[in-house]
Amino acid sequence: MSPIAFLLNLLWIVFGGIWMAIAWVFAAIIMAITIIGLPWARAAFSIASYTLLPFGRKAVSRAEYSGRRDLGTGPFGLIGNIIWLVLAGWWLALGHLITAVLLAVTIIGIPFAWAHLKLAGIALWPIGKEIVAADAVPFSRSFPVER
Repeated sequence: MSPIAFLLNLLWIVFGGIWMAIAWVFAAIIMAITIIGLPWARAAFSIASYTLLPFGRKAVSRAEYSGRRDLGTGPFGLIGNIIWLVLAGWWLALGHLITAVLLAVTIIGIPFAWAHLKLAGIALWPIGKEIVAADAVPFSRSFPVER
């Protein structure tokens, strides 16, 4: 982890990032208790660690990152994400959105608000995501280059 990412993660924890990480752990524990929710619990624990230390890491699609599809990136992943959205995803996304708005009112809080907005999107659709180091993600262009 770079020194800047370390500093940002430290500030993130001090200024409220820990509360959303606790919310993710709580959601994961609730899902794990039900036994049926174990696939969601695994994803929630993974994203809880990302929520605790988001700077220097990225959430990417497992299918794009590994180059192969699996159970969580296909139709079962879609169904799982819809169930997650109804049960816990929108609550976590709402928590991230409220925190982002509160942080965005200050200039210093804008980078943290942006991180919360990214986490809100992940909260809605976590199945099929993998948390990796930011420098491990290959660069991909979204626009064709003219020759």
